[in-house]
Amino acid sequence: MALADLERDEHGYLVDLNTWDESIAEEIAVEEGVTLTPASFKLISFLRAEYINNNANQPNERNMVKGLKDDWDGKLGTKDLYNLFPKGPAKQAGKIAGLPETRRKGGY
Repeated sequence: MALADLERDEHGYLVDLNTWDESIAEEIAVEEGVTLTPASFKLISFLRAEYINNNANQPNERNMVKGLKDDWDGKLGTKDLYNLFPKGPAKQAGKIAGLPETRRKGGY
């Protein structure tokens, strides 16, 4: 299924996270001006797992770093997350991950 066929809210977030797959992520990333890498998908997978398996949790950047540091190649910091998702890892990566819009402000 293509992104154009999926229901989205007024900010472009998917209404049903179960309609998401990696090809949808790629389409949303193009809209967002982001090039997805294996590191991007590590963060996307982490965010989806947190949301789906942890009572709809949408972690802030600090908790993203804590949750990913053991599975990251090299040292991971908040700046690395912003290099992947310049408009904010919580909102932009969450959107590309097919999750609902977070109301979190981000940061620590």
